[in-house]
Amino acid sequence: MFHVKPALLKNEIRTLTVDGYTAEGMGVCRADGQVVFVAGALDGETLDVRIVKVLARHAFGRIERIVQPSPHRVKPDCPHDKTCGGCALRHMDYDEELRLKSQKVLDALTRIGGAALDEVPIRGADALDGYRNKAIFPVATVDGAPAAGFFRARTHELCPVVRCRLQPEAADLAKDAVIAWMREYRVPTYDENTHTGLVRDVYVRVAPGTGEVLVCPVVNGKAVPHERELLDKLQSAVPGLKTVVVCENMSVGNSVLAGDFRTLYGSGTVDDTLCGLRYRLSPRSFYQVNRDQAQRLYELAISQANLQKTDVALDLYCGTGTITLLLARRCGRAIGVEVVEAAVADARENAKRNGIENAEFFCADAGEAASRLAAEGTRPDVIVVDPPRKGLSPDVIEAIAQMAPQRAVYVSCDPATLGRDVALLAERGYALRTATAVDLFPRTPHVETVVLLSRK
Repeated sequence: MFHVKPALLKNEIRTLTVDGYTAEGMGVCRADGQVVFVAGALDGETLDVRIVKVLARHAFGRIERIVQPSPHRVKPDCPHDKTCGGCALRHMDYDEELRLKSQKVLDALTRIGGAALDEVPIRGADALDGYRNKAIFPVATVDGAPAAGFFRARTHELCPVVRCRLQPEAADLAKDAVIAWMREYRVPTYDENTHTGLVRDVYVRVAPGTGEVLVCPVVNGKAVPHERELLDKLQSAVPGLKTVVVCENMSVGNSVLAGDFRTLYGSGTVDDTLCGLRYRLSPRSFYQVNRDQAQRLYELAISQANLQKTDVALDLYCGTGTITLLLARRCGRAIGVEVVEAAVADARENAKRNGIENAEFFCADAGEAASRLAAEGTRPDVIVVDPPRKGLSPDVIEAIAQMAPQRAVYVSCDPATLGRDVALLAERGYALRTATAVDLFPRTPHVETVVLLSRK
C-alpha cells in the first residue's frame, strides 16, 4: 500500500506570497497547488508562514515573519486587536480596506451573480472610529469577577474590553456602570453551560442625532436585585441616558434579545434623526449601526428607485420604516412590511410624528406579505428590499416576479447572497443595471451594497 504524503505538513514553515483576500479579509497564499489562508496578511506580501491546520482542500497558516511587507500595512491602533473578534482589518490602511471590499462585491456579482461588471465603486466613510450606534457586550466571570467585552474570534471566550474604538464613549460608560453594580452587589454572571446566573449581556443603543442613550441589561430571570442602585449608577455615569430597559431572556440559545422587556426608567425608546426625519427606536428595532453612512446608503437607494409622484412603492424588511418613509416623500403610496411587531409599531409612530400620511405598514413575513399583495393584485412600480444576511427567500423572489415592478432596488449586507439573488432575479427577467458599495462598517470585513435591477 502506498501512502501519499500531504503537500503541506502541520507546523512546517513555508515562505509564501499573498495573492488576494477571502471574503473575511484573510490573506490567500498558495503552496504546492494548495490554498493557504493567513489572518493578518496583506495582498502582495511575502511571508514566512507556519502551517497550523491542514484540511483536504485548503490549509490555515500563521505569520511567523514578514519578509516583504505591503506598503498598505499599518500598526494596529487597538490594544485588543489580537484577541477581540470584532475588528479584522486594523492592520491595513483604509485605501486597501476599500479596495478589498469593492473587489469582494465585484467578485460576488460576477462569479455568483453572472453580472457583466468591470468594477464596483465604493463610498468610504469619513469616521473610522466611534461610528457604531449599537453595542452588545457579553458578560462573563473573568479571574473571579464580572467582566464585559467581546468574544474572541470563533469562540465564546470573553475578551474584556476597556474601550472599544468602534463604539461611542457612552456605550463603554454604560457597560462599565453595569459591571461596577454587579461587583458591588455580587450579582452573578450568566453561565451558558449550566444555564445559571443572571446577567448575560449589556445592550446599548446611542442615537447620534439626538444624543439619547438606551441601556438594556439582558438577564436570565425576572427578579433583578438592587434595581434602584443599578439605575443610580447608570444615571450618574451615562450622559444623555434616556431610558433603561431590562430584557428578561431565559432562553437556552444564543439569541440576545429574546424574551420580554420591562422598562425601569424612561419611555423604553430613544429618538434619532436620519435623512431629515425623526425615528423612534425600541430595543428590537432594526436600525443601521452607522448613521452617517446609512444616510448615504438610503439616499443612494432612493435615487436609484427613480420615483414619480404617482408611483406605488413596496419596502420589504422595512424595520422601523426608515426607507419606507423616505420613499413616501417621493411617491404616491408606500407600503412597508416587517416581521417584528415592535418595529412595525415604531414605524407607524414614525410616520405619524413626521406627518407622513401616504405610508402604511403591516406585520408579516416578507415572503408571505409579498405573496399576499401579489394575490390581491397590488402592482408596485418599485420594490425595495433590505433583507438580513441570508438574503431573499424563494417565495419573495417569486412574489417579486409575480408583481412585476419596473424596478427593484436591493440593499444588501452580504455580497454572496446578493450575487445569488441577482442571478435568480435575472432568470425571472430582471437585469442588473448599477451596483455601488457603501462602507458602513470600517475596520471590519462587512460591506453594504445597493443594486438596481429593472425588467428586461
